[in-house]
Amino acid sequence: MRKALRWLLALTVLIGTLSTAGAATAAQPEATGTTDIKERLLSIPGMSLIEEKPYAGYRFFVLNYTQPVDHRKPSKGTFKQRLTVLHKDVNRPTVFFTSGYDLYTNPSRSEPTRIVDGNQVSLEYRFFTPSRPAPADWSKLDIWQAASDQHRVFKALKGVYGKKWISTGGSKGGMTATYYERFYPRDMDGVVAYVAPNDVVNKEDSAYDRFFARVGTKECRDRLNGVQREALVRREPLEKKYAAYAQANGFTFKTIGSLDKAYEAVVLDYVWGFWQYSLLKDCDQIPADAKNATNDEIWDSVNSIVGFSAYADQGLEPYTPYYYQAGTQLGAPTIGFPHIEKQYIRYGYQPPRNFVPRDIPMKFQPAAMRDVDTWVRHHARQMLFVYGQNDPWGAEPFRLGWGAKDSHVLTAPGMNHGANVAGLVPEEKALATARILDWAGVASSAVQADPQAAKPLAKFDAKLDKRDLQREMTLRP
Repeated sequence: MRKALRWLLALTVLIGTLSTAGAATAAQPEATGTTDIKERLLSIPGMSLIEEKPYAGYRFFVLNYTQPVDHRKPSKGTFKQRLTVLHKDVNRPTVFFTSGYDLYTNPSRSEPTRIVDGNQVSLEYRFFTPSRPAPADWSKLDIWQAASDQHRVFKALKGVYGKKWISTGGSKGGMTATYYERFYPRDMDGVVAYVAPNDVVNKEDSAYDRFFARVGTKECRDRLNGVQREALVRREPLEKKYAAYAQANGFTFKTIGSLDKAYEAVVLDYVWGFWQYSLLKDCDQIPADAKNATNDEIWDSVNSIVGFSAYADQGLEPYTPYYYQAGTQLGAPTIGFPHIEKQYIRYGYQPPRNFVPRDIPMKFQPAAMRDVDTWVRHHARQMLFVYGQNDPWGAEPFRLGWGAKDSHVLTAPGMNHGANVAGLVPEEKALATARILDWAGVASSAVQADPQAAKPLAKFDAKLDKRDLQREMTLRP
């Protein structure tokens, strides 16, 4: 996928417009006997408790689960993979959530969990610390191994949560849910993949250039392009500021190679980063006359949107697993900069190889994404893809072909990388909600008769359902 920015939607689609539909919101008594849910979870071989956190109406557990490092050779070692369980009732459906990155260890609900008023299992992606084998054999970090992690967790928990299951995730989490469905299509009863990039051919990225040529308004594009260009024109004085900033914060640049390469990488992420996490109305915050702006104004605008720590070793290290996957299977977009003269660009969009320590070997596998794309086009069953109109990651979306059944690709107008079902136009919002309810086995007779009657079953909870924007100084899907 892509490079770096400041704003990560760690739980990128955890908010939506919610309403009540008469469903109970408090956890109900178990119908499977008197065994406590904690005992049932911990009776699963390989499952251990890290901690339990109280939350009204739920039980919330942070757990470890023992996984094979290599699912093809399970005798060759294991590691502990973190997960959480937001338990409501074993008689409710369960949503299987992953961000595709590390694990958020406080109670939260994804949008599908609120829609179906269910349980939620959230899994940390392999090789994100602390869910990393030691020593780390990076060749075991691929989409099939990660899907197999999910498959084993599902099989382990299906005996506890026996109702319908839906997988979900946003951005790389949406990709993860899609790959899981491709390799284990019989596990889930439905898939809700938010803003999931689909970089089918890694070296053909003209769709991104077309996106940036028409997104938003010309006035907004001109403002952003002006600041980006000016940041490169003024490279010398701004890099002096960057060097002082790096020294004050203890930043180093061993992985990328130099402060100069890191500076350009940050600046070239600026326009992408704005559209990924900002809205058209936010253009008012961009300097209107970049050529006459002060150095501090140019610096502040770039830093606020991208973050000058993004390509320092300290910014790259937590996301080594992502950049490794981008450079081996997922792909990474390359875009042009027609508004910037060639003499101002020294490196261009740098490949993921530049963001991974050199002692980790990498080799790109071009067939991986083509395989998934072909499978989705012709074999998708009960899959929903949601994109944002102004999100650059949606320039190369998943598409459905002749073989897809009961599957949909929908776009939320004006929305960015936080697009969700709640942001769809009313008719599509009702359609998507109705399909999710139906796949989860909780659609009422009224919804089955008229999908436009579909609404989320759980009441809005300001703490549980708030969007958590982790500002991690990295732009990635």
